[in-house]
Amino acid sequence: MKFTILGSGTPAPSLRRMSSGYALEVGNDLLVFDHGAGAHQRFLEAGLKAADVTHCFLTHYHYDHIMDLPRLVLTRWDHGQPGANPLKIFGPDPLTQLLDRFFGENGAFAWDINARIDSPASQAVYRVRGGILPRPGPSLTPRQVTVGDVIEGDGWRVIVGPARHVQPVLDCIAYRIETPEVTIVYSGDNGGIYEPFIEFAKGADILIHMNHFLSGTEADQDYRIMSGSHLDNAETAKRAGVGTLVLTHLQPNFDRPGVTEKMLAEISEIYGGTVIVAQDAMDLPLQPACNELAD
Repeated sequence: MKFTILGSGTPAPSLRRMSSGYALEVGNDLLVFDHGAGAHQRFLEAGLKAADVTHCFLTHYHYDHIMDLPRLVLTRWDHGQPGANPLKIFGPDPLTQLLDRFFGENGAFAWDINARIDSPASQAVYRVRGGILPRPGPSLTPRQVTVGDVIEGDGWRVIVGPARHVQPVLDCIAYRIETPEVTIVYSGDNGGIYEPFIEFAKGADILIHMNHFLSGTEADQDYRIMSGSHLDNAETAKRAGVGTLVLTHLQPNFDRPGVTEKMLAEISEIYGGTVIVAQDAMDLPLQPACNELAD
């Protein structure tokens, strides 16, 4: 089992940190969680292949979480084995509408898809790869999910949980990944000290949480409760009793000299567990925690 951070950044342009993206290799499955701008480049750098992705979990539809989804879907379709199993995609409402606007008959990539289906040159390449005409379009199995839904796979299950971000304008969710070896909670974009999320994350070995800014620098209280910050994340991790807190969704200013050190020192005054500052291409150490940190 292997968990790779593909993108630890935000919508802010950065050559060091790509936008949100994570990959979990478990059993015979390859799971992707969000796939923002640049995440697929990191995915390739990690030696992973789009054709091997079995499940894709989306937390919400801000562009820094879905920009590379078309690249994943189209690469898997165009360069994968003809007749491959459909890609299973999960996300909140309106997932089916999103996918239709990307890949449907009148979607953004309809011209590309139709050209690869109907062009004689593309058909020849498809036949060389073992395909039989007529060539089908991308094969997807979408499922819109809500809090409490459970998805099961080869030695794992994913539970859908609450996140507080930009509702009611746009729905946002979190995911809890449970395996016999380790439990990981991914917050997606979640802000403030949100009791439903704390309850959802309780007892997890690893909490991967949005850490968009330093607490106290927010524009107003509304901004603070919609986006994770370091002191709120420390309190969340403490109350949830998680073993390791992974800080991700980091603005470029976190890479300035002294900023991370100050942040970690302040977190340690609240939360006594292990804290990891996420980096692109990092493989997380997957180890169960004692889970003795909760009050």
